[in-house]
Amino acid sequence: MDTSATTAPNERTTVAPGQTTFVEDVEIVGHIIDSLILPKVLDEIMALGGQFEIREIRVGQRRNDPSYAQLRVIGGTPEHLERLLSAVGRHGAVPLNQQDCRLLPADMDGAFPEGFYSTTNQDTQIRLKGNWVRVQKQEMDCGVRVDPVQLRAECVPMIDVRHGDMIVVGRAGTRVHPTERDTSGHDAFGFMNSNVSSEKPKGITVRDVAAAMRAARGGTGKILVVAGPAVVHTGTT
Repeated sequence: MDTSATTAPNERTTVAPGQTTFVEDVEIVGHIIDSLILPKVLDEIMALGGQFEIREIRVGQRRNDPSYAQLRVIGGTPEHLERLLSAVGRHGAVPLNQQDCRLLPADMDGAFPEGFYSTTNQDTQIRLKGNWVRVQKQEMDCGVRVDPVQLRAECVPMIDVRHGDMIVVGRAGTRVHPTERDTSGHDAFGFMNSNVSSEKPKGITVRDVAAAMRAARGGTGKILVVAGPAVVHTGTT
């Protein structure tokens, strides 16, 4: 792999007179084509108003062969670039320039340090002393508590945080392994015809749910809403 064009993290680049951008190179490895991981990464970048350049891409030639893509993520400001990198990181895109995760102690019981890394439900690793360590007890919307002596990490809900716990802060030194397709099937690109393909619009499901809610409201039924953190994350409050 040619890394001669690799930039340093958050490197400032002038692309045109009066226009300055901030860039960082990331890589994605795995079944990124047929699991739609690469399209999801590109869509995240565009949805957040960023830009990208595909620097290198290698597609696996056999069923179990992983594919590889190297992208240059481009943001308008350091803050914009950080949002882009955090978004694509949830799909397994990691910076080429690796560094250990940043740890801060909790300053009180039941509270994370400011800027803590919020976990997903995907397998996650953190980098400690140059080694990747798997996060145990994986759970969504938690923090990562670390034992730097034993080189162990685990998800911890806020309520279980204790004063002095070492908590991962920021995205540096973290990586996610998204769920990939099952390679035991006969059709490597069977997702194209699957009834649960993520390429298909969700509009039909939404309309069905809305119709059921209208029917319940017009009769004697009741509607129970179980709201989680996604309500806040999507701004629906």
